[in-house]
Amino acid sequence: MSNFELTDEQLIKKFQNGDVGAYNQIVYRYKDRLLNFIYRFLNDIDRAEDLVQDTLIKLYTHKDSYREIAKFSTWLYTIAANLARTELRKIKRRKTFSVSELSRDDREFIISSTDIEPDDENLAQIFEKNVQRALAELPDDFKTIIILRDIQELSYDEISKIVEVPL
Repeated sequence: MSNFELTDEQLIKKFQNGDVGAYNQIVYRYKDRLLNFIYRFLNDIDRAEDLVQDTLIKLYTHKDSYREIAKFSTWLYTIAANLARTELRKIKRRKTFSVSELSRDDREFIISSTDIEPDDENLAQIFEKNVQRALAELPDDFKTIIILRDIQELSYDEISKIVEVPL
């Protein structure tokens, strides 16, 4: 049976037994999903890519801490969520910049919006930005739940295990 046909739990077991090819298959299965998940948290593709790498490194270095009491995906998303929450706290601690703090001379260079009618593609981009903005304003716990349910399409049972809140 090839690694493509194995379940996540079978792959992590093979990886725990020294099969690096199983790790590569896990990376192949999860890298895009993790990027999507973490990006929704941070709204910064560069930071999200870094955290995906950090998540996969933690998977590699802590492979033996996985136990079959939970689904593998739940365990992996928990690692990613914890890293994303930590990064979000770091970002929030950094000083924010406000347009209202600009001097009068600086404000003259700000481009005002125009009354151009958006096409369907632009509407989709506007909608995406509005969703991202709304997600960014939510408390971290709510944000995690919405991303896991509506974007990653995990079950409520998996979500409750990741956020450690009973159903």
